[in-house]
Amino acid sequence: MRRVTLNTVGVLLCLVWVFPVYWMVNSAFLTSDQVRSATPTFVPFGGTTAAFGRVFDERFVASMRLSIVVTLLVVGVALLFAFLAALAVSRFRFGGRKGFVLTVLLVQMIPAEAMFISQYKMLEGWSLLNTIGGLTLLYVAAVLPFTVWMLRGFVDGIPVELEQAAMIDGCSRTRAFFAVTFPLLAPGLVASGVYAFLQAWNEFTLATVIMSPSNRTVPLWLRGLTTQSNAAIDWPGVMAGALLVAVPVIVFFVLVQNRMTSGLVSGAVKG
Repeated sequence: MRRVTLNTVGVLLCLVWVFPVYWMVNSAFLTSDQVRSATPTFVPFGGTTAAFGRVFDERFVASMRLSIVVTLLVVGVALLFAFLAALAVSRFRFGGRKGFVLTVLLVQMIPAEAMFISQYKMLEGWSLLNTIGGLTLLYVAAVLPFTVWMLRGFVDGIPVELEQAAMIDGCSRTRAFFAVTFPLLAPGLVASGVYAFLQAWNEFTLATVIMSPSNRTVPLWLRGLTTQSNAAIDWPGVMAGALLVAVPVIVFFVLVQNRMTSGLVSGAVKG
């Protein structure tokens, strides 16, 4: 009875969590009259895809292209620097190591809004306002501290004795690391990459400050669908736009979900 009760509660919680996503998908295939009706339509029988045609235009394509480029750059650069920093902190002892770790923690406590003015002036002085490079730089700085901290935990969890055993067998330090330790870090790299991807893809406030209205990421483009002053809000179009914005995230998770668990023991078995 206890197990049945817990499972029932778990299913109910899952339904509560999934319902907003279902409602978004459902509303994207309804007409404006159906969405505004006092009687909700839970199943889009006889639905239409007209909302997707209304929002899938040149502005959406440009925003999607900008977000994809910035997000991929952020994931690649953040993982590279976070990997090197986490490896140095975990495997080596050097002066200022504890201070560096403490600084990483303190940086995460600073509210992002407190740095908007200084970041804006910095990019303005470097002529990086409203550019992919400037936005990428700010996003990398935002996700790097937590990514370093996360990867450090994964590196600490891999026994250094594995590398030492490989070195005894004749491997150099570099080869031992890439042959034994690096495959075991795959889940950590994927988890950190997922965090960086989501932060860069969904970020709104920095993009609002740095980018111009004609050069918007997908969150800014999606918000633009709800700020039309000369017409009623096209809620089916908004829901269709939200669904289109979610597609790259879904594809990304489908591609990396297996890597989240694979590599946990690969490389730890000799021969």
